[in-house]
Amino acid sequence: MEGTKRVLIVDDEDDIRDVVQVSLEEFAGWLTITATSGLEGLQIAQTQALDAILMDISMPDMDGFQMYEQLQAEPTTQNIPLIVLTAKVLPNDRKRFAQLKIAGVITKPFDPMTIWRQVAEILGWAV
Repeated sequence: MEGTKRVLIVDDEDDIRDVVQVSLEEFAGWLTITATSGLEGLQIAQTQALDAILMDISMPDMDGFQMYEQLQAEPTTQNIPLIVLTAKVLPNDRKRFAQLKIAGVITKPFDPMTIWRQVAEILGWAV
């Protein structure tokens, strides 16, 4: 399929990854790649062509903010649109997100039936 979007999902929670993956693949028809940690996500982002990254902030080994900094440091990954998946958005986080070059924030819990639409809207992708 020509023009199929490739989306990396980075989250340490299996059920979150699975639900997002099914939603993006089944409803939007996009290809998804999953990573269980920021470190793994970074390795994938550096070796695969991606159209977007959905990432959790709270992860062991490397959190979303650290992963963001690493992605921004690399010319090959700094222009991949990032959407943050997060359970708790504290006022400080909101300020921090506003300063980052991220496409948007999706808060957990999200609706598995419509998360693909939220992603498309944030990124301006036609569905």
